[in-house]
Formats: sequence, C-alpha cells, structure tokens
Amino acid sequence: MKKILFILGPNLNMVGIRDIGTYGSETAENINNDVLSWAGEMNIDIEIYQSNHEGDIIDKIHSAYGNKDGIIINAGALTHYSYALADAISSVHIPTVETHMSNIGAREEFRRKSVISPVCVGTIAGFGKYSYFLAMRAFSEYLANDG
Repeated sequence: MKKILFILGPNLNMVGIRDIGTYGSETAENINNDVLSWAGEMNIDIEIYQSNHEGDIIDKIHSAYGNKDGIIINAGALTHYSYALADAISSVHIPTVETHMSNIGAREEFRRKSVISPVCVGTIAGFGKYSYFLAMRAFSEYLANDG
C-alpha cells in the first residue's frame, strides 16, 4: 500500500464558506471524507494535513522524508510565491503532484504562475474536488510505473 501525504494550504479549510462561486458549497470536511474514501478504494494510505502557516507546511513536507511514497499538495496562495515551499518539496526527493480545485490559469494574473510546478511531477487543476481524485489516480499509476 502506497503512503501519500495530502497537504492543503492556507484557507483551504474554508472551502464551502469562502468564494463559493469558485470553490463550490461543499465543505472542506466533506471533501476530505470523500478523499479518504477514494484513497481506501484505491488502496492508498493517505494522510490529510491542512495548515494556514507556511512554516508548518514546510515542516510537514520534511517529516515525509523516508516515511511517504508521495505528496499531493494544494498549496493555495503559497503556490504563487513560496520559493521556500518549492525548496522543501525539492529537498525531500519525494514525487509530488500539485493540485488545485480551480483552473489557476483562468484566474487572476497573480494566480497564473506556480513556483512549485517545476519541482512537481505534474499538476492537476480545474476539476473542483475531483482534481484530488484525479491526482490520486495519476499518482497511483505514476508510482506503479515510473516512480
């Protein structure tokens, strides 16, 4: 069974409350429960971690070293400016998939650039909570064949 760390960054605990037009009305808790259910069906041992603090997320990435087979991350706004987060992902040498519920390429100009994409094996965005399910499916195939 593959061990995946699923990281949710700043404000993603507020999904279902904030910007419903972009993220929908389903709560973060419900989405997390769906992620856990899908992971179980895919034989993935997934740990969900959410923090609004950049340093805590970096510490969590570091803690995955030697303990996790992969990382799925929706870094929220940190995606667009946190070189420290990119360095953390790069430093642990764990395949990482970047995810976003919204299509960041179709949003505000500042959201169109990701500084973490270059250190990730792939990016899945724009499918709401299904971006997370697609990331698990892609990761499962990647780890079985390439990783």
